[in-house]
Amino acid sequence: MPVVTAPERRYVITFGCPDRTGIIARISGFLAEHGGWIVEAAYHTDPDTGWFFTRQVVRADSLPFDAAGLRARFAEVAADLSADSSWQVSDTGERRRAVILVSKAGHCLYDLLGRVASGELDVDIAAVIGNHESLADITRAHGIPFHHVPFPAGGKAEAFEELRKLVDEHDPHAVVLARFMQILPADLCRDWAGRAINIHHSFLPSFIGAKPYHQAHTRGVKLVGATCHYVTADLDAGPIIDQDVIRVDHGDSVEDMVRKGRDIEKVTLARGLRWHLENRVLVHGNRTVVF
Repeated sequence: MPVVTAPERRYVITFGCPDRTGIIARISGFLAEHGGWIVEAAYHTDPDTGWFFTRQVVRADSLPFDAAGLRARFAEVAADLSADSSWQVSDTGERRRAVILVSKAGHCLYDLLGRVASGELDVDIAAVIGNHESLADITRAHGIPFHHVPFPAGGKAEAFEELRKLVDEHDPHAVVLARFMQILPADLCRDWAGRAINIHHSFLPSFIGAKPYHQAHTRGVKLVGATCHYVTADLDAGPIIDQDVIRVDHGDSVEDMVRKGRDIEKVTLARGLRWHLENRVLVHGNRTVVF
């Protein structure tokens, strides 16, 4: 049988700072001073804000200290460059954890479970939490705990507190709203900022309310799309991680459009989640840089 080797352990540095000369030299000089072997480097300057962004990937075995040591030493560099407070040093040797929130629609959950089971998406699904029990069986079939948290009228505050407790006990790197049909309250948006990821179809804000695909079909739209974004208190208006579209035409029924919409939602959510887990997404205000 073929020998499967573990992926090379790496440290990932991400940060943004005001643009100026000498930033790259300062970073590479720091890493070279400690023997750091850079295997991937990406840079971007935003001319509108005058802000510089970078993602540096270093072989862990090339440095004489661990991720915590790198973080402590790189703090001086970040301070010298006036980096914003969101700069990070992450360790690919640390397993990523995610909690998935669902309602009744299962297409996004099925897709993510399949990608995890096949090894395509490298993350541990710590739990799936649903406000309905529709997706309990498929979740447990994958050996993942399922928690049912009903959201009765007049009892949503208590339900969200139970939801918070179940999610926070896993301290996940990502909280995935996989067609979770509840609006997170502002305090959860704040506490899960930069970790809560949502997916929605592209018909917002044009077709609001019930049966958006029926509205779009009546209007004769030619594209169905999806947006993967971070959750904020501004509904469906958080920083965008990824978007994609698929074409429809006059021969497509409402059911065809729904099927195509679900397909593009699955792909877009999985891609956005992957980029988030790989620390490829840098947030600046309400915009993102994705390396």
